[in-house]
Amino acid sequence: MTTSRTSSQVELLPPPEDQPLQPYGVTSGRPQPLGATPDAGGVNFSVYSEHATRVDLLLFDHCEDPEPSRVITLHSKDHRSYHFWHCHVAGLTVGQVYAYRMDGPGHTRELGTRFNHRKVLLDPYARANINSRWERIRAVGPEDNVAHSMRSMVVDLESYDWQGDRPLHTPLAETVIYEAHVRGLTASPTSGTTHPGTFSALVEKIPYLQSLGVTAVELLPVFDFDERQVLRTGPDGRPLHNYWGYDPFGFFAPHTGYCTSPHLATHITEFRDMVKALHRAGIEVILDVVFNHTSEGNENGPMISFRGQANEAYYHLWSQDRRHYMDFTGCGNAINANHPVTTKFIVECLEYWVKEHHVDGFRFDLASELSRGAEGYEMDSPPVLWAIELSSVLSESKIIAEPWDGGGLYQVGHFPGKRWAQWNGPFRDDVRRFVRGDEGLVGAVASRIGGSADLFAPQEELPTNSINFITCHDGFTLNDLVSYDRKHNYGNGESDADGSYENYSWNCGEEGPSDSPEIEALRLRQSKNLLAVLLLSRGTPMILAGDEFRNSQGGNNNGYCQDNEISWLDWDQAEKESDLRRFCSGMIALRRHYRAVREPAFFSGRRNHRGLPDVVWHGTKLEQPGWEDTHARVLAFTLAGFDGDPDLHVILNMYHLGLDFEIPQIPGRHWARKVDTALESPEDVLPAGAEARISHRGIYHAQGRSVVVLTSLPDDGGTA
Repeated sequence: MTTSRTSSQVELLPPPEDQPLQPYGVTSGRPQPLGATPDAGGVNFSVYSEHATRVDLLLFDHCEDPEPSRVITLHSKDHRSYHFWHCHVAGLTVGQVYAYRMDGPGHTRELGTRFNHRKVLLDPYARANINSRWERIRAVGPEDNVAHSMRSMVVDLESYDWQGDRPLHTPLAETVIYEAHVRGLTASPTSGTTHPGTFSALVEKIPYLQSLGVTAVELLPVFDFDERQVLRTGPDGRPLHNYWGYDPFGFFAPHTGYCTSPHLATHITEFRDMVKALHRAGIEVILDVVFNHTSEGNENGPMISFRGQANEAYYHLWSQDRRHYMDFTGCGNAINANHPVTTKFIVECLEYWVKEHHVDGFRFDLASELSRGAEGYEMDSPPVLWAIELSSVLSESKIIAEPWDGGGLYQVGHFPGKRWAQWNGPFRDDVRRFVRGDEGLVGAVASRIGGSADLFAPQEELPTNSINFITCHDGFTLNDLVSYDRKHNYGNGESDADGSYENYSWNCGEEGPSDSPEIEALRLRQSKNLLAVLLLSRGTPMILAGDEFRNSQGGNNNGYCQDNEISWLDWDQAEKESDLRRFCSGMIALRRHYRAVREPAFFSGRRNHRGLPDVVWHGTKLEQPGWEDTHARVLAFTLAGFDGDPDLHVILNMYHLGLDFEIPQIPGRHWARKVDTALESPEDVLPAGAEARISHRGIYHAQGRSVVVLTSLPDDGGTA
């Protein structure tokens, strides 16, 4: 038996199958594309659910309304094609606010469904969402939450004027990545931006990014996430929120909190304005995407969208009892990425951001989770990863994997596919240890500098498969790496139990901030050393935003919940530490000028017209690199220049005392100093044409803990 209802009442029983089509211009519509698609006559709605027995489309007159003004019940006879529920509603326009309710089998051990008709669900394909009435706790438990729900919004994708903009397609070998958090980049009052913490504020920092010389910004997650979720209260009494954004629910929607006026449906325009402005400056946009888990958490989490529509398809569930979730992410659930519908969702999402928003590439968080099959085991050929690699729409987009997950998979150097670039964790660890002075690492560091052939060559991959980094959002900043021996995460409210314990850091003699000029000078030099090794290595370098001006998080190496001055960049610091900023910019310019340090191939022994091999390794003595010396802390190498480029000679002295290094002699040429991190600015890195000729032939005295770069120039004063 059914009961009558108003729009504020919830109908729990399915309507009779022979009930006629809904009035008010509602027709069957079409199953593809999924989501809400406006046309000249109205809006087509389509959503996936294999096991739903009832689907209601809720229409709201305004995003702030506690109740829908109209509820349209979809009937399987007229509004269902296989597993897709759909309808077309005439007269609706862009800006329409909507959501769903679904009913079907409840918390079943065998099937794994979790339908609850009392819960209001977002459209997984929504292009924009509104969270002004959202209360997360109301989405947990059996009670109705319509008055406190999030809603989706119909948006216009067609009217924006791109003014000829297209993705830039900068080769990976030419790329220098700048990893940044949209809010953290400009949220501080010191940023001087009009709307701090937004997409539009990032646009105001483009001249700075250009001056630094980076070619791409890699933005921490910009998909809609629940920043209102209070994780816990910190020791100072402040509530701690999900700041980083690695807990999404709206994969097609720019994050509401990064817009200046989301209630006006400006999400799409503001994001596109940012992309277009960055492209005009020659800077690519790479999005950090999270397809390994969602904000819905485990069985005790909220019902937002996926769980209430097709829980059994979207998530990994325990086969013994499908009421419970597998967790390979540490976040309560794991996306079942290789289910056909989920694979479709992920690929269409990525293609959407490329086609509609001109995004240049993606970095996949905990990407190894995407290689797991239905039972959670690693697959040899995961359909979703190959679908991404082989997509014609994504063929020129950068795809970057964090090649591990929270369940123990570690795939650096053997991540499925050929085109995937990979975050190179061994590069980070080996270089950190070497620069802090650990012994016996010269062989490993030589491999990292050469593009990590030991990791990637066996798979017939290239140095450009390696994303080289010293620091990233997850861990110490560069300044903290040289200022702290241990993490200081008490502010996270977890008794300092969170965050990595293996940081390979060194405080240079005193924990934390120091008044000692000697310690501060050493920390500055160590920062230069780390940046120099990063930018002299083959592969694609990535720099963490703020590292170039010694941004600090006070020793916190896990700022995921610190939406405050701990994680926000202090732009006053950028002026105070202009010497390091200048050095970083100079090293990026050096990398751009000398092809030998960014060649997209491993060393092979080929010789230039001067007879020099592409690389020769040394120690303090020529051609004696000390591969077997377990106490070695120095490494030098000569890079041959090809096609008119000069040769380079690099000295890495990580011993605490100065040492004399032999330098090869090249007939008809002399060596000139390009870089010496032991010298004060501006002598530490010299621009093209201003190199300083060395007075002592055959020897260069490198100060303790320093990096030196020499360039060979013709004796006749030419430049080739």
